[in-house]
Amino acid sequence: MAQSYTPGEPIAAIATPLAPSALGIVRASGNGCIELLAKLFSRPEALCTAQGNSIVYGWIADGANKIDEVLVSVFRAPKSFTGEDMAEISCHGGPSIVTAIYNLLISHGFRSAERGEFTFRAYVNGKSDLTKAEAVREIIESRTDEARGHAAGRLAGSLYHEIDAVKKLIIAALASIEVAVEYPEDEETIADSFDTAGIQLAQARLQMLADSWQSEKLYQDGARVVLCGKTNAGKSSLFNTLLKEERAIVSDIAGTTRDWLESWADFSGIPVRLFDTAGLRKTADEVEKQGVALAHSLTHDADVVLYVIDSTEGYTEDDAQFLRPCAERIVVVWNKCDVAQNQVRLSDAQKKLIKNLHGEIAVSAKNGTNIAALVEAVWAVLTSGMATERVQAGLGSARQKVAIVDALESVKHAQESGAQYTLDAVVQDLEDALASLGEVTGEVTPDDVLDSVFSNFCVGK
Repeated sequence: MAQSYTPGEPIAAIATPLAPSALGIVRASGNGCIELLAKLFSRPEALCTAQGNSIVYGWIADGANKIDEVLVSVFRAPKSFTGEDMAEISCHGGPSIVTAIYNLLISHGFRSAERGEFTFRAYVNGKSDLTKAEAVREIIESRTDEARGHAAGRLAGSLYHEIDAVKKLIIAALASIEVAVEYPEDEETIADSFDTAGIQLAQARLQMLADSWQSEKLYQDGARVVLCGKTNAGKSSLFNTLLKEERAIVSDIAGTTRDWLESWADFSGIPVRLFDTAGLRKTADEVEKQGVALAHSLTHDADVVLYVIDSTEGYTEDDAQFLRPCAERIVVVWNKCDVAQNQVRLSDAQKKLIKNLHGEIAVSAKNGTNIAALVEAVWAVLTSGMATERVQAGLGSARQKVAIVDALESVKHAQESGAQYTLDAVVQDLEDALASLGEVTGEVTPDDVLDSVFSNFCVGK
C-alpha cells in the first residue's frame, strides 16, 4: 500500500453507493486539490478563498456544460480527516451524475484513490493510529448496534489509551532499571532493583486485552445458528419470527422446505447467520432427499443447533436418533406450546443421552411466546466461558491479538528473567514488549501489515 501511490498527490473517489438516492458524495484530498476542483466549479474564487470547515454553493461544469448543482464542503490542512486539504462534493444521488462528476475530476488532474487510501493518509499524517483506522472498517461492516458500539469505542480511542497506559507502566519500569544499572551495588535482580508492581499491573492489563478478543471476534464475525427438526415442527415459522419478516414459505404440507434459507439476525447484539433447513425425514423425493442431506451438513458447521420439536407430538425416536450423536451445542425448542395440551419436557434419562444439550425452551412461533427467552438462551450458549461484562477497551482484529500476546509473553518473561539473569535481559524483554505494543498502534509497523489493514477497506474510505 505504501508503495502504490505518492502521499499528497490529489486523489478522488465516490464515497457513496452507486444507487439512486437523494444525495451522492465525491470526495477529494491532497495538495492543491481545492484549486484543481475550482477549475471545474462555477465560483472558482469563492472556492479557493473558502475557509476550512465551510460550504460553498455552485455548479460543477465541464466548460460551458453544467453537470450538477452542488455543495462543496471545504476542509483545510491539518484540520481534516486526512490531515490534507480536502473537498467533498455533495451532488444529486443519481448514479450517472455521481459518475460524471468523478470522471471529470479524474480527467482534470486527480488520481483514482486506492482502497482505504483516505484512511491511510489520516494514519501517515498523524490524524489516526492503526487501532482507530481498523475501527473505521469495523463500523462500516458491523451488523448489530452492539458490534457498532464496540467499534465506536475503539474509534474514540479506548484501545489506544489502554495500550498507552500499559506502555507508561513498562517505560516506568525501564527507567527504574536504568537507575539500578547506572548505580549498581552488586549483581542485582529485578526483584531487588525496583518495585515490580507496575510490571505485574501491565501484565494483568495485557491479559485482559488478550482475553477480550474471543468475545470481540464473536460480535464482529457473528455465529452460525441452524434450525433443524422433523417436518412440520414449525422451523420455517420460527425462522420468520426470529427474523421478524416473512422469508420462508410456511405450509402444513410436509416437505415444503426442500432447500435451506439463510439470513442475518440480531441475537442480543451478536450477529447470527440463521439457517432454516429441510425437515428431517426419509423420503423418496430426490430433491427433498438432497435438502435433508444439506440439513445434516449444515448442522456440522453450526455454533448452535436449534432442534425444533412439535409439542403436540412430543419426543420421538426420530428426534433421539438425531440428537444423541450430535457433536454441536444443542438447544431443544418445543414449538407450538400455545396449542399443546400439556407442557412437554425431556426426561432426565433422555437428557443424559444427549451429550451436548445446552437447554430446552417452549415457544410459540405463531404468537411469539418466549421468543425473547430463546434469543437470550442462544446468546448465553454463544458467550459461555467468555467475559460478558463490557470492558472499556477490547481488541478489534486478529493482528492486534497477535501483537498483544507477544507483548504479554515478553512481560511475563521479563519477570522470570529478573529472578535468574542480569538486568540487561530484563531490559531486552521490556523493550520487546514496547515494540509489540507499537505494532498495535502503528508506531512500529512493517509495510506488509499496512497492506493487510488498508487493502480491506472500500474505495472512498
